[in-house]
Amino acid sequence: MIIRKAIKEVLPDKAVRSVLGNRKNMENVYVVAVGKAAWKMAHTCQEIFGSHIRKGIILTKYGHSKQNLENFEIIEAGHPIPDNNSILGTQKIIDMVKELTEKDNIIFLLSGGGSSLFEKPVQGITLEDVQNVTQQCLRCGASITEINTIRKRLSDVKGGKFAAYCAPAKICAIVLSDILGDKLDMIASGPAYADTSTCEDAFSIIEKYGLKLDSHILSALKKETPRCVDNVETYLTGSVSEFCKAAAKYAKELGYKPYILSNTLDCEAREAGKFIASIAHTVIEKKDYSLKPPCAIIVGGETIVKVLGKGKGGRNQEIALSAAVGIRGLDNVVIFAISSDGTDGPTDAAGGIVDGRTAEKLEALGISCEEVLKNNDSYHALDKIGGLIKTGATGTNVNDIAVILCK
Repeated sequence: MIIRKAIKEVLPDKAVRSVLGNRKNMENVYVVAVGKAAWKMAHTCQEIFGSHIRKGIILTKYGHSKQNLENFEIIEAGHPIPDNNSILGTQKIIDMVKELTEKDNIIFLLSGGGSSLFEKPVQGITLEDVQNVTQQCLRCGASITEINTIRKRLSDVKGGKFAAYCAPAKICAIVLSDILGDKLDMIASGPAYADTSTCEDAFSIIEKYGLKLDSHILSALKKETPRCVDNVETYLTGSVSEFCKAAAKYAKELGYKPYILSNTLDCEAREAGKFIASIAHTVIEKKDYSLKPPCAIIVGGETIVKVLGKGKGGRNQEIALSAAVGIRGLDNVVIFAISSDGTDGPTDAAGGIVDGRTAEKLEALGISCEEVLKNNDSYHALDKIGGLIKTGATGTNVNDIAVILCK
């Protein structure tokens, strides 16, 4: 109940209506919707403008669109690694906007996942180059802002460059945040927002993680991104803080006293799991009398996974399994961690759910939690004991939450 209702609270419908509701009579409307929440945002936009929309394009992750929408073309593409459909969909969007005039209006609906989905490599860079760089960044445990700092410089639509394709048409951008701190130039790599990162930042990240990049890629990274974008009006909506508040609201309805511990969790997933487990011990063992059962302790943010193994999983599944080790033997504790978009890493699960018996159940099957975590194979382990949470694509994307329920 907490998961289902909390996700419903952070769907982008209300935000899109609040921005566009007083613009119903806008003429010459073109809609570009990019990201994991693109279909949901475009659907609301279509309900508002109807036949006023001359054309719209939705570019979203595979499996994240629903039925066709009138006057919209839907393209599904790769995430978290861009693919040929990313290039195809992006070019169709560019072709739609590049001939528009100052009399035309572009509604730009942007959500997380856009960095992979919305891609046109700069001259001299291939899709394979972008795929290689992205794969290296994901496996080494770089943060999303670090990854996007590099990706902007290899792309002809990121870092404010898409806005230039749209000029002289004006853009009304509605942005659903999946970045801690709601940094507009980092959400989906900021296609229509002036960049604050620098080439120096990009090279520092390369050095930090020891990325192996060819000389032509390094050369492309030396070109700075736009520092000024003047044809865009931006509205930021949705965030992990709202997700945390929604989870707290519905936990309270179930009789738990809610505590939002943080909405900026930013560390390795398995370390987050250990931390969360330690909080459960604090409550159950009465080490802090301000936290008394029944309570729900909520942590929001976005962790990272340094991939060293060959298994299957996602950051929230790793959090859950790591926490399971820490709460082994604790009664009356349930911990779950989920991604708001319904897809945790390259899996069909939103996250995982564990309790004080999870580690024991896995050991009875001959499975060691520690070995599973070393191999980054949390998906298969949790699947064997019914510990996966599957919501399907939710229509939103505002980071992750982990919840500790102490009864």
